[in-house]
Amino acid sequence: MAAQSRYKIATLGSHSALQILKGAKDEGFSTLCVATSDRVSLYKRFNFIDKIIEISSFADFPKIENLLIKEKAIIIPHGSFVAYLGLEENKKMRVPYFGNKEVLDWESDRLKQREWLEKANVPVPRRFANASEIDAPVLVKSYGAAGGHGYFFAKNKKEFSSKIKKFKSKNYIIQEYVIGVSAYIHYFYSTLTNQLEILSIDRRYETNVDSLGRIPSHNQQGLGIEPSFVVVGNSPLVLRESLLADAFKMAERTIETSKKLMKDGLFGPFCLEAIITPQQEFFVIEISCRIVAGTNLFINSSPYASLYYDKEVSTGRRIAMEIKEAIKRDQLKKILN
Repeated sequence: MAAQSRYKIATLGSHSALQILKGAKDEGFSTLCVATSDRVSLYKRFNFIDKIIEISSFADFPKIENLLIKEKAIIIPHGSFVAYLGLEENKKMRVPYFGNKEVLDWESDRLKQREWLEKANVPVPRRFANASEIDAPVLVKSYGAAGGHGYFFAKNKKEFSSKIKKFKSKNYIIQEYVIGVSAYIHYFYSTLTNQLEILSIDRRYETNVDSLGRIPSHNQQGLGIEPSFVVVGNSPLVLRESLLADAFKMAERTIETSKKLMKDGLFGPFCLEAIITPQQEFFVIEISCRIVAGTNLFINSSPYASLYYDKEVSTGRRIAMEIKEAIKRDQLKKILN
């Protein structure tokens, strides 16, 4: 009997669940999906999902923790975990959890994120502590992962002062709006082998800021349309090869700094969300310390994953491979919280 057959890979039915569970099944694990009633019919369509646990709402997740423990489930977190369960509920979770929960505090607080990246010598956009300092176009971002909700653009101090009155979030950061191409770089760092990989890269399609770009500026005048940054989809991206060295170096410094800031540091999948300027300089606007939805483009592998592996490897499957290797090495505790 294979060692991994003693465990089930589990996740919430949302975000990148299909990719995670498909990758787990490909690596020989049993799979389990925790789905709300309105999504059960979706996940029943896929035969790589062995079991579905139905709950009325994601808020009911704590009620089934004992069942998940009995099932010997290993939870794989994704962006919906904090969005639906909340930060504290994630930290209190008793089911074995892939990744380091200590990064949650650093990821959820945009100022702590910035401190981390600055200590890692990763270029970040200028931050304005208050409105009086604004001397350039800015992007205002609320805390937490919300798929682009809770953002607004202001071209100057006056426009910021007007828009902030209607902004619902009390916790936000004001940073310079950097002009360039967005690149969301999907990494995987193995704490078992000390190996860093770039698995894939995507761009986000955001409404309506991307569609506004199709309208000439002189035609936009008088329309009264406010740019929004709600993510509706993703498209694949391959970097110029000359930019890859900098992409790796940024992530290496991010990992090394994480080991100084938190016990065990960052490991597993993560994403540096960057802007690349015409001068081919990176500015990192955010770090996501988990699998991101843009990896769903690459369920059948990617040009980068193909450089490491002679099989189709998505980020979801790479997670399962890491858990499988940890079981073989009897080091599962090293990667679970």
